[in-house]
Amino acid sequence: MYKAQKRFIAGAVCPRCSEMDKLAVFSEDGKDFRECVGCGFKEQMFLQSAPKELETRVNLTEEEKLDETKPVRLVDPGSSN
Repeated sequence: MYKAQKRFIAGAVCPRCSEMDKLAVFSEDGKDFRECVGCGFKEQMFLQSAPKELETRVNLTEEEKLDETKPVRLVDPGSSN
């Protein structure tokens, strides 16, 4: 939930007029809204649960790391294999 005071979102693009850095978010009567100060576009936002963390090598469990570990076969460039 956002504060009642409007806050601008850096880098956000308005879906109606495509202007950048014109969108503000705020709460009104317990509902979240986004509004473009350029063209007047206003829309209620329905926020879902927090987004899932992206999988990286840093946040894998040891078991998952071992499952993905594969042996490397070295090849001699001079051999016929």
